[in-house]
Amino acid sequence: MTSSLVAPSISVQKLAFSSPDSLRNCSCFSGFKHGIRSFSPRNFDKSRVFMSVSVGSRAAVDDAFFSDYKPSFAFLFPGQGAQAVGMGQEAQNVPAAANLYKKANDILGFDLLDVCISGPKEKLDSTVLSQPAIYVTSLAAVELLRARDGGQQIIDSVDVTCGLSLGEYTALAFAGAFSFEDGLKLVKLRGEAMQEAADAAKSAMVSIIGLDSDKVQQLCDAANEEVDEADKVQIANFLCPGNYAVSGGVKGVETVEAKAKSFKARMTVRLAVAGAFHTSFMEPAVSRLEAALAATEIRTPRIPVISNVDAQPHADPDTIKKILARQVTSPVQWETTVKTLLARGVKKSYELGPGKVIAGIVKRVDKKAEIENISA
Repeated sequence: MTSSLVAPSISVQKLAFSSPDSLRNCSCFSGFKHGIRSFSPRNFDKSRVFMSVSVGSRAAVDDAFFSDYKPSFAFLFPGQGAQAVGMGQEAQNVPAAANLYKKANDILGFDLLDVCISGPKEKLDSTVLSQPAIYVTSLAAVELLRARDGGQQIIDSVDVTCGLSLGEYTALAFAGAFSFEDGLKLVKLRGEAMQEAADAAKSAMVSIIGLDSDKVQQLCDAANEEVDEADKVQIANFLCPGNYAVSGGVKGVETVEAKAKSFKARMTVRLAVAGAFHTSFMEPAVSRLEAALAATEIRTPRIPVISNVDAQPHADPDTIKKILARQVTSPVQWETTVKTLLARGVKKSYELGPGKVIAGIVKRVDKKAEIENISA
């Protein structure tokens, strides 16, 4: 039995993070060529500049190349759940953005824009379709920004990027680690592999609202004492203060929901996702991702891309591949990522893509943080 705190099933990206009241109501690379953008001395310790290897290289580099980054402007990209029927419509007014959907059709084998604009919602919400849709629409938002007065200057000023779960692939594409086409192929396979893994075992996700991370961990520990190994739960998404997603077997998630009130959670929200993302339940997807990543040309990003796995930027292409394969079974360290960006000096962030959830999360971390949403 679930507690009275349980809210209707929704997506993690549909949760409104901006206020307690709202919680209760429940070609983008045309301006860049690999290796030509130089790094400002204010951003990087000169001792870390490697004369023999340029940014954009496929050769092995010191993975700590970006460790001393001091960012000013950040691009943030949303993850699965940000999708909504009607997205992508505005992008058709900008040829470079519209062209991304045309390229996607050839890779995916269906009219992605039609699904984005017309739905139906159930189809767009599926893991297999929503991930490519968000990836393409987010990069289309970059092109919409580029077409605005002063947009190219904003893009040129960005010196760090990251994305929530799926959004990490979008961030890597923006940073030139791989091509738009290769990124879309990876995202397509990722969605398929995660759906297959979810189908293999009964699992679920639930957001716990109103507790700090230590209390949520205690809640998970209490639930795990009452369920079998196959149903154990863990924190899967460290989103922002007061909002952490728990993943695991269905019985474990139900136990968390039942116990949440006694731990003084404000509410729980069962998430409308295929299964227990970012846990060992996704292990069957790893081998497929590893094979696809091994066959993909990945280069050193031209700016730091912060990993979901450890909230750190990585420069070595082989390390990036390993991190991406691990990402689906590892908790998302988004709260740490946002706090680190702000602590390192980010003056303004831009959320690019459907929805405004990322902006809400950033404001929950620091209400004074400046962030602008660029939708497509």
